[in-house]
Amino acid sequence: MTASDTPGGSPGNGRQGIRCLVTGATGYIGGRLVPELLDAGYAVRCLARTPGKLRDHPWAGRVETVRGDVTDAASVGEAMAGIDVAYYLVHALGTGKDFAAADRRAARVFAERARAAGVRRVVYLGGLTPAGVPERELSPHLRSRAEVGRILLGSGVPTVVLRAAVIIGSGSASFEILRHLTERLPVMVTPSWVRTALQPIAVRDVLRYLVGCARLPDDVCRAFDIGGPDILTYRDMMRRYAAVAGLPRRVILPVPALTPGLSSLWIGLVTPVPSAIARPLAESLRHEVVCRERDIARWIPDPPGGRTGFDRAVALALRRVQEARVATRWSSAAAPGAPTDPLPTDPDWAGGSLYADRREMTVEATRESLWRVIEGIGGEHGWYSFPLAWTVRGWLDRLLGGVGLRRGRRDARRLRVGDSLDFWRVEEIEPGTLLRLRAEMRLPGLAWLELRADPDGADRTVLRQRALFHPRGLLGHAYWWAVWPFHSAVFGGMARNIARAAGPATPRRVRE
Repeated sequence: MTASDTPGGSPGNGRQGIRCLVTGATGYIGGRLVPELLDAGYAVRCLARTPGKLRDHPWAGRVETVRGDVTDAASVGEAMAGIDVAYYLVHALGTGKDFAAADRRAARVFAERARAAGVRRVVYLGGLTPAGVPERELSPHLRSRAEVGRILLGSGVPTVVLRAAVIIGSGSASFEILRHLTERLPVMVTPSWVRTALQPIAVRDVLRYLVGCARLPDDVCRAFDIGGPDILTYRDMMRRYAAVAGLPRRVILPVPALTPGLSSLWIGLVTPVPSAIARPLAESLRHEVVCRERDIARWIPDPPGGRTGFDRAVALALRRVQEARVATRWSSAAAPGAPTDPLPTDPDWAGGSLYADRREMTVEATRESLWRVIEGIGGEHGWYSFPLAWTVRGWLDRLLGGVGLRRGRRDARRLRVGDSLDFWRVEEIEPGTLLRLRAEMRLPGLAWLELRADPDGADRTVLRQRALFHPRGLLGHAYWWAVWPFHSAVFGGMARNIARAAGPATPRRVRE
């Protein structure tokens, strides 16, 4: 068995008759659960607001995908038809002040439709709550998770709520926070919650429990605490991460002055995880989060080697990162508040103004050579123009509550529809020909960046680059014209440098 941070499975085992519905398949856990269910021999249907985001996953051809939203009763009801086990893996983390109401509404719809469809079991992954702490004193994030669990348990459908604390796996938000804090700060002044005890769990064990829940007896309807074998403080975790990663011992100085709000800003400053997501995670660490029971082992026993310890979970996750085999990331789901509108039909779109900056270059290189540069854009490779301008724009986006420029890439060489790419997201990709990115930065409008590689003879290729902007109101129009003087340096430089990276280039005139 090769090393990975997700478990393998074997097909068959007489399980082909079980049909599973997975919500949140475009997210971190859902995107990893689907192949595990398939490998266990289950039939899988995915409910997604944008099914196209699942198109390029390796398992896409093995599942049924339906369009819908968990807040839309009609689409959820259709997705539930013929389903035995329904996985609820969505939440409104970081979507704004009304996230708890959104979670409540979606959970009620899901519960009602599951009961009406005769679903045999519902499975929900929630948050581990501290013992002896009144619910009113919990963070809003944990309170909402607990409420969703109660709604599903009261649905009349046998339900299992798995409650986990920090999930350690390549690409998880918790792991990325831990990794970046530890690697970038040899000396840290930290919040007091770094001394709080918690029980992390490896993502491979979370997935093992989720898959195992599909076979539980119908009379099992309850919540289970799940965790790994280690109980650690966050300070312990940072020091042990450093040891596993081969870094010098970290100096950690906790101070009481850093509130959850300040902590989230600190995390947002140092790590790729924006404050909107970091804050609820930090607030959840104010209280001790340790498993109070291990009853799940009665129905889903530990594997022969036991549960995955923290050090091994970190080592497996780091190997995945180093080998560029990260299946899903915390940013796989759309960023809170990010626009989701697809590119308007062009040129027949009649929805209003659509500004465009077009560049073309003839490149003395094959289309394959140019495409390698195009598909490798962003992340560590950067954006091929005016690095300071991109950096400043990233910091400005962070200050405005956006995702910033540091989400990076899931894979250094390959992209797929739905991937986050710094403060862009891949909206469309035609391998060898077209890459279209949709902006998820804070903007007074919608924006796209499109790169094409079109053949022009045996060893010549035309690079066609378009930056498109649909302004929102007067501020949107003012924004476009304010940044227009910089387009030559930013977009013109990008086209020239991408072309130069692939081979000698000659500019071509483009009619606007």
